[in-house]
Amino acid sequence: MSQGSRILLGVTGSIAAYKAAVLLRLLRRSGFEVQVVMTGRACQFVTPLTFEALSGHPVMTDLFAARGAPGRDASIEHVERAHDVALAVVAPASAHFLARLAHGFADDALTTVLLATRAPIVVAPAMETGMWENRATQENVHTLRERGVAFLGPAAGDLASGREGVGRMLEPEALAASIEAHFARLRTLEGLHVLVTAGPTWEPIDPVRVLTNRSTGAMGIAIAEAAAQRGARVTLVLGPTHLNPASHPSLGVVRVERAEEMLRAAERSVEDVDILIGTAAVTDFRPAVARAQKLKRLDETATHLDLVENPDILKTLAANLRARSRPALVVGFAAETQDMIEAARRKLREKQCDMVVANLVGPSRGFGPGASEVAIVTAEEPRGEPRAFGPAPKEEIAQFVLDQVVRARKEQGTHERTGGTPPDRSPAQD
Repeated sequence: MSQGSRILLGVTGSIAAYKAAVLLRLLRRSGFEVQVVMTGRACQFVTPLTFEALSGHPVMTDLFAARGAPGRDASIEHVERAHDVALAVVAPASAHFLARLAHGFADDALTTVLLATRAPIVVAPAMETGMWENRATQENVHTLRERGVAFLGPAAGDLASGREGVGRMLEPEALAASIEAHFARLRTLEGLHVLVTAGPTWEPIDPVRVLTNRSTGAMGIAIAEAAAQRGARVTLVLGPTHLNPASHPSLGVVRVERAEEMLRAAERSVEDVDILIGTAAVTDFRPAVARAQKLKRLDETATHLDLVENPDILKTLAANLRARSRPALVVGFAAETQDMIEAARRKLREKQCDMVVANLVGPSRGFGPGASEVAIVTAEEPRGEPRAFGPAPKEEIAQFVLDQVVRARKEQGTHERTGGTPPDRSPAQD
C-alpha cells in the first residue's frame, strides 16, 4: 500500500481511548493502512493488543522497546513511522498531551514521532470542560493552530464525570468522515503545475538600505505547501523572508530579492503552468539608481529619492497565460487597508484574474504567521456576495483558497466541454 493511504493514529490517556478502536476499524474498512502509537497512559485504558489485532501492525508504545519490522533498527523506529505516513491523527488528545505537543516535548514515542513528521497533524481533544476552557489549554490550542495543527472538536455532551459540557471527543464516525475528506483533498490538484509568487521584494537604495514592505511570505508559503500536499507540482518564487517552506518532493523554491528578479524567475516557469497564484507583495517602486556606497546623513542628496515603477508581475504573467492556447486559472491577492472588496474587484478586472483573494492588513494584522481573514471575489460573481473565511491560521486559509481554486477549475472545464466561454472580464463588469 502506498504512503498516500497510510495514517498514524496516536492514542493518549483518556477514557475516550476506547473510541479510538472504533475509529481504527472504520478507517481500515475504508481501505486505509493504520499504524498506532500509544502513550503510556493510554495503555492504562486500552491494551496495545487491541490495536494490534485491529490494525494488523505492532503498536509502538516506547522509544527504546519498539517492535519494528524484521530487519528494521528499533532505535530509529520513530523516524520510520514519522516519514511513512500521509496524515497523523491523535484521538483522543488529552489536555496533558496538547501541552506537551505545544511545547515541543519529545519524551515518548508519540511526541517524538509527531515532532519528526512532515505529515499534517489532526487532533481530536477529549477532556473535562474546565480543562478545555482553562487559559493554559486555550493558549496551547492557539499555539498549535498557529503551527498548522488542525482540531476536530471537541463537542458538547455527556462527559466522563457525569456532567455535561464542551470537551467530549467527536464520535468515531464524524472523525472518519473528516479524515476521508482530507484524503480526498490530497488528489484534487494531481498532475497540475502551480506557480506561486510570495513574499516581499527588496529594492536597494544603497548597499545597506532597501525599499520594502511588511510581508513575510507566510500566506504564499502556506498555499504552496498545501498545493504540493494535494498532488500538484509547485514552483514557489519567494522573495526575501526568514521563513522556510517545508521540504516536499513536489515543491521547488526559487529565491529572489528584487521585483525584476521575481518576474524573470516566474516567466521561466510560466509556459506549462495550470494555476497561477500571485500572493507576492511586490514593492511598486524602486530607486532609479541604487547608490554604490552607503548614503550618509550629511549627504545633500540623502533626503531625495528618485523612484521608477516596478513591473506589474501579476498582470504580466496573466497576460502571458491568456495568450496561450491552453487555459490557466489566475488567482491574485489584494492586501488592503480599506475598501478591500472594491479594490479586489478592480484588480480582478485590470489584471485579468479569475479570482482575487482580499484581506485587510496593517502593522498588527494580516502579515506574518498569525491568523487572517479573507474574502474571495470571482469573475463569475463580480457583484455577488464575496465568499468569506476566517479569522483562521494561514494553513486553514490556504486550504479554503485551494478549495475555491478546485471549484473554479471544474467550472473552467465545464465551459471547455460545452463550448461556452468564461465570463467576460471587460470594464463593463465594474
